[in-house]
Amino acid sequence: MAKHRRVPTPSPTRIRLATATAAAAALTGGLFVAGAGAATAATPGVAASDADFNGDGVADTATSAPFAYVNGKAGAGVVSVLYGGGKHVTISQNSTGVPGTAEKNDYFGSDTAYGDFNEDGYDDLAVGAPGEDVGSDVDGGTAAILYGSANGLTTGKTVTDPRAASHDRFGSMLQAADLDGDGSSDLAVATPNSATVDVVRGGTGSAYTVAAPVWSGGGDGIRNLHSGDINGDGIDDLLVNGYEKDSPEGWNANFYLPGTGSGVTSTGYVKLPAGIITDVGDVDGDGKGDVVLGLAWDPDPEAPSDVPGVQKGGAVLIAHGTESGPDASAVQTIDQDTAGVPGSGESGDYFGNELDLGDVNGDGRLDLVVGASGENLDGITDAGSVTVLYGAADGSGITGAGAKFYSQDTPGVPNANEKSDHFGSDVHIDDLDGDGRGDVVVGASGENGGNGAVYALHSNTDDTLSASAGIYTSTLGISASGTPYLGINFAD
Repeated sequence: MAKHRRVPTPSPTRIRLATATAAAAALTGGLFVAGAGAATAATPGVAASDADFNGDGVADTATSAPFAYVNGKAGAGVVSVLYGGGKHVTISQNSTGVPGTAEKNDYFGSDTAYGDFNEDGYDDLAVGAPGEDVGSDVDGGTAAILYGSANGLTTGKTVTDPRAASHDRFGSMLQAADLDGDGSSDLAVATPNSATVDVVRGGTGSAYTVAAPVWSGGGDGIRNLHSGDINGDGIDDLLVNGYEKDSPEGWNANFYLPGTGSGVTSTGYVKLPAGIITDVGDVDGDGKGDVVLGLAWDPDPEAPSDVPGVQKGGAVLIAHGTESGPDASAVQTIDQDTAGVPGSGESGDYFGNELDLGDVNGDGRLDLVVGASGENLDGITDAGSVTVLYGAADGSGITGAGAKFYSQDTPGVPNANEKSDHFGSDVHIDDLDGDGRGDVVVGASGENGGNGAVYALHSNTDDTLSASAGIYTSTLGISASGTPYLGINFAD
């Protein structure tokens, strides 16, 4: 049997709920965006549409706090929906129309995904509750789809677990994508103790499975899912992260599984380097999605010398798309020691713990925002930072030239650097004001003793980012009991 090697995992990174003590909050879409359509997975050069749950043409936002208390039940979890125009509704499993009951450590909202699953023209929200006890199956886990309507998310239905006896923590990882090219949003579901992805087809609700080439022992199965059209055939492909199966070292890796007319398949899979966090976008303008990987590991003296970034403070890796999938033979590496990138690589920075692609400066080319939530600044431990990497003027892709650095001590960013704020625990790009420039939403999961916070930084015409205030648990009506960790995760 292959020796299983555990790559050190940065504690503030975005990792789906793999144990009862690991959770992720999710923020989906923009806060003030005008104009949105049905949500689909990202395609080359085009950002995924924002969620519109009530069909009014204005983007809505779902943010989850899976550690939140509900009626005194620790870790029951809630999801808050911010509808366009400022109205917000907080949803738990005690809400009318939502399946189940709020119970301790259900972690409702540990992951979310949005898409029009029933093909009625309204976006729906899939919500995972991987700590849910299902009958006598402790931590069996569940997921629900909350259906959109003219009145927003008002009713829901449980997603049937096709293989309930084969795994625990169903609903830990959710990804919406059109994996068979039929125009409907499919829902991919994975658990941390399995190497198999369950795919529920949009429209029909029928399900099938696909096995990923990852190790699945000791609770270490699939770690993350992402999607996008990487080979340019008009069908979304699936990216699966986990420890490599049958590898001499068992190092973390990503695997490209192509989507086909009959669904996603492991036939023709491509192995990519390590990095739990991924995004897909056409950074070089060739019509195919490029895969961006965040590699935020601590240094490990036993790590293979050919794994980029492990001896530094993290790195971002880019594998360009081709007709046969991502090109794993020529991977671009950008870290804090790359020319033009502010700062320097240091142990525990976690540069690349989160990332997102979008057009920040409005020049028509994709840019990349990178979180470094473990960055120490001016003697303040784990204050955290965010770096904006811009698309090259010649259209060749992401470059370090002209990169900009932000922390909570940067003018225009609310509050100040404090110990364990973990500013950059997640990042998301979206045009929040419809001016054609991508605004940058930053999570600071450690803010206020673990309550967490979200900062929607507007992209200004002078290429700076700024906001007048933050978004807090009190803003969203989320209980501040315990440590909700708002801002630790945004949905893709």
